[in-house]
Amino acid sequence: MEYSKGVIKKVAGPLVIAEGMRDANMFDVVRVSDRHLIGEIIEMHEDRASIQVYEETAGLGPGEPVVSTGAPMSVELGPGLIGSIYDGIQRPLDDIMKVSGNLLKRGVSVPSLKRELKWEFVPTASVGDIVEPGDVIGTVKETAAVTQKIMVPYGIKGEITSIKGGTYDVTETVATVKTEDGEKELTLMQKWPVRKGRPYKEKKAPYKPLVTGQRVIDTLFPIARGGVAAVPGPFGSGKTVIQHQLAKWAEADIVVYIGCGERGNEMTDVLNEFPELKDPKTGQSLMERTVLIANTSDMPVAAREASIYTGITIAEYFRDMGYSVALMADSTSRWAEALREMSGRLEEMPGEEGYPAYLGSRLAQFYERAGDVVTLGKEGREGALSVIGAVSPPGGDISEPVSQATLRIVKVFWGLDSNLAYKRHFPAINWLTSYSLYVDRIGGWFEENVNKDWLKLRQELMKLLQEEAELDEIVKMVGMDALSAPDRLKMEASRSIREDYLHQNSFHEVDTYTSLRKQYMMMELVLGFYNKSMEALKQGASVDKLIKMPVREAIGRFKYTHEDRLDEAFNEIMDKLAEEVANTLEKEDF
Repeated sequence: MEYSKGVIKKVAGPLVIAEGMRDANMFDVVRVSDRHLIGEIIEMHEDRASIQVYEETAGLGPGEPVVSTGAPMSVELGPGLIGSIYDGIQRPLDDIMKVSGNLLKRGVSVPSLKRELKWEFVPTASVGDIVEPGDVIGTVKETAAVTQKIMVPYGIKGEITSIKGGTYDVTETVATVKTEDGEKELTLMQKWPVRKGRPYKEKKAPYKPLVTGQRVIDTLFPIARGGVAAVPGPFGSGKTVIQHQLAKWAEADIVVYIGCGERGNEMTDVLNEFPELKDPKTGQSLMERTVLIANTSDMPVAAREASIYTGITIAEYFRDMGYSVALMADSTSRWAEALREMSGRLEEMPGEEGYPAYLGSRLAQFYERAGDVVTLGKEGREGALSVIGAVSPPGGDISEPVSQATLRIVKVFWGLDSNLAYKRHFPAINWLTSYSLYVDRIGGWFEENVNKDWLKLRQELMKLLQEEAELDEIVKMVGMDALSAPDRLKMEASRSIREDYLHQNSFHEVDTYTSLRKQYMMMELVLGFYNKSMEALKQGASVDKLIKMPVREAIGRFKYTHEDRLDEAFNEIMDKLAEEVANTLEKEDF
C-alpha cells in the first residue's frame, strides 16, 4: 500500500503543518519525523495537513518527514482491556515503563493489548453456523468478574468454516468465516475508529434507574440506566469522591474511568486507590472490572482531546456484549480546554470565552454515545452505557460555556456546592439547584419495584426542603423564636432530612451504600416524625416537647442499621414514635 508522505512546514506547540499530504484523509493517523511521534490529521488545505501530535514536539523542525498510516485513530478491543491503565491514545503505561523507564520517552510504540498473554477461548458457535456482525462465537474468562464475549466484527457476515477452542493470544486466528468476499479470519481482537460510535440495532427510551446506593442521587436526582449526568463543582467540593462512590456501588458490570487533564497527584490517588477498593459484588479488587485511562494535565494537550473518545469506544465494546457500563469522565472541562488550545493554534474564529464555536456539538457527540441499546447480532442483547461527566468550572461559576453547553445536553445535574462542603455535608450536592429530568420516566419503576408511595414521599421531601429555604431567610432576619409552631416543626423536620437522610458517610461500612428498600424506610421515618408531630400540634401538643422526643435520635441512627435488621428496627422506631407523640398529648391534657 502506498502511504502518503510529506514534510514538516511549521511547528506550533502540539500543532504541526505538513506539506505534500494530498493523498491523506481527515483523521488519518500519521508518524511525524524520524522519532515516529504519533499524530492525527485534523484539517486539510490543498496539500497541507494540520496535524495534532499526541507527544511532545520539542526539537522538531521544518523539512522532517511525515508519513500517513492510511488509517484513522483506532483502539484495539479484546481480552486484556480489564485492569489495564492506558494513556489517552490507548498505550499501556505499564508496558511503556518497561521499555522506557519512569519517564515517558517519545515515539515509543507498544501494542495496546499484550501479545504475550494467552487466553482460554471457549467456542459457543460451531462449523456451519451462519453468523452476522455482533454474533457471539465464543467466550474468554478475563477476570473473576468479567467474561468477554468474542463477537463477529462489523462488516463480516457468512458461514463459519472452522472454529476451535484452546489457548490463543489476541492475534491468532480462532475461527474462519466464508463471506461473499472470500474467507475472513477472526481473532480474539478487533479494531474500531474512536471518533465513530459503534453501531447497534435500536436505542431504547430510559425505563429503569442506575441504582447507586447514594441517597441524594437515587431518591432526589436519579440517573437512568444508559443516561447521562454532569457533576459540576468547584475545587474541593468532592467530585472525585462521588465518582469513586459511583464506580464502586453503581449497578454497572464494567467501569471505565477517564482521568482527562486532571492534576498528576489526583490521578496518582486514583491509580493507587482503585486497586485497593474492594468490589462489593465479588469481594475482589475493583480493578477486576475496571479500565483506567490516565491523561494528566502535564501530558501533551492533544492526547487529552483523544482520551475521551478512546474511553467511550472501549465502553461501547463492553456495552455490545450486553453489559451495563458506567463511564466516568474527570473532567470534560480540561478536555474543552484542549479543544480551545488546538482551535487557537489553527487560527479558527473563537466563540464564547475563546472556546471554538463547535464546543457544543463536540460535547453532544460524546454524550449522545450513551444509551440503553439492543445490540447487533441475532440474539439482540440489551446493553447500557451510562456517562457521568465531571465539570470543573473556573471559580465554581457554572455560567461559563462548558458548563452551559453540558447542561443543554445532559438530563441530570448534580450541582456540587462549596458551602455544603465547608460545612462537611457530603455528598455536597445542592438539593435546591440540582435536577433530574428522568424522574417522570423512571418513577414508575420505583413504584413497581420498591413501593407505590415512592414518588409521593420524594415529593414531600423536596417540598419540605424548599420551604425550609424560604423560612431560613426569615430566621436569619428575626431569629427562630419569631416563627410559628408549625413553621418551627417544619424547620426541625427539614434539618432531619438534611442531617439524617441526605448526609451520607462514604467511609462508614454501613452508611456508604443504602439499598432502595432502606431508602424508602428512612423516608417513612423522617416524614413519619413530621406528619405525626403536626397532627399532635393541631391537638394542642407543645412544639418544644415534640422536638425533644428521644425517638428522634433513633430515627437519625437508623441509617447505620444493617440490612438484615431493617424490618425489626423500623417497626421498633415506628412504635416508639407513636408512643412518644401520644405522651406529649397526655401531658398537655393533664
